[in-house]
Amino acid sequence: MNNLPPLAERMRPASLDDYVGQKHLVGKGAVLRKAIESGALPSMIFWGPPGVGKTTLAYIISQSLYRPFFSLSAINSGVKDVREVIEKASVLKEQGEVLPVLFIDEIHRFSKSQQDSLLGAVERGIVTLIGATTENPSFEVISALLSRCQVYILKALEEQDLLDLLAEAMKEDVVLSKRNITIKEHEALLRLSGGDARKLLNIFELLVNAIDSKKIVLTNDVVLEHVQQNMALYDKAGEQHYDIISAFIKSMRGSDPNGAVYWLARMIAGGEDPLFIARRMLILASEDIGNANPNALLLAQSCFNAVQVIGMPESQLILSQTCIYLATSAKSNSATTAIGSAMSLVRETGDLPVPLHLRNAPTKLMKNIGYGKNYKYAHSYEGNFADLDFLPEQIRGTKIYEPGNNPREAESKERLKKLWGSRYNY
Repeated sequence: MNNLPPLAERMRPASLDDYVGQKHLVGKGAVLRKAIESGALPSMIFWGPPGVGKTTLAYIISQSLYRPFFSLSAINSGVKDVREVIEKASVLKEQGEVLPVLFIDEIHRFSKSQQDSLLGAVERGIVTLIGATTENPSFEVISALLSRCQVYILKALEEQDLLDLLAEAMKEDVVLSKRNITIKEHEALLRLSGGDARKLLNIFELLVNAIDSKKIVLTNDVVLEHVQQNMALYDKAGEQHYDIISAFIKSMRGSDPNGAVYWLARMIAGGEDPLFIARRMLILASEDIGNANPNALLLAQSCFNAVQVIGMPESQLILSQTCIYLATSAKSNSATTAIGSAMSLVRETGDLPVPLHLRNAPTKLMKNIGYGKNYKYAHSYEGNFADLDFLPEQIRGTKIYEPGNNPREAESKERLKKLWGSRYNY
């Protein structure tokens, strides 16, 4: 039994039909499955939380298309490793072999120079790149490489997906199928795994090996008793990564500097990427503070830039200052709500024509047919304001922005009321 690979490896699916989850990508008729079946496979980035099957899916794709599979991890691979793989792929291409798949796990950890080393091979068609990342690739992958890849978002596995994995393991696995196992309660198993299929199977195997009994009955108490795991630890590659950043954001949003700086310390102590923390504060400064305190966005941007320049451990002081400032600042989500309302309006009404008086008239013909006619230049009027319609005729008078309930936006509301009267009902 000790010579066998771990349960998670033994249960790794070998085909798309056995693959659990991600039906929106690989289900019958789904976009990625069509690409695989057509053989016209683009380079791609898989973006999703840990344990949802990014590595497995990449391997299945290569095997389905009978392509060589090269795999690197950004944690322990450098430019030299990338170049060696590209050289091997170049030899295969010269020999007329099929295009290999190069899978790079945690591609967001690659530096710009490492990502640059991939670019030429992808452009020349030497390899089909499949990168996996738990971070937003828009931030972590260089634009030149990202523009040559299709991004596919992998979703967290559903509860039923995870339970089906356990049922399949008990039925099909060479070891577990010989044991008498009953899962009476599953909540603790799922909570400890955090939705990570690999972690779930590892925990399950640990339990089965630890319980010396002919009949194994798993309850929540039994699971917690046997799994010696300190749930207070910060695991930046697993569930705690998402739980603690959530607690951090919610503490700042809830105006609690004590909670905010505590969760910040937890992330710093756990080795979290300081730029990830700074980036999330930058988002919060606009999403949750916005026009209640526009300086928050400026400070968050300065924090992000400073962390890039200074690095750790000194950056923890800058992160602390910024998180306390954001936590103690007045809050408003009016900008977030406004863009959400505007996007909904665009979806509902489609591409409404721009009113003629707002259109530019660079040619005589455009001017003759009314482009720009009756436009009023605001600075030519008293108070730098001209009473004019700025929305398409079909939605004229629609109020999209609702000022927040804070001193700064209260001033804005009074000014809008004075300017627009009842037009927008401010």
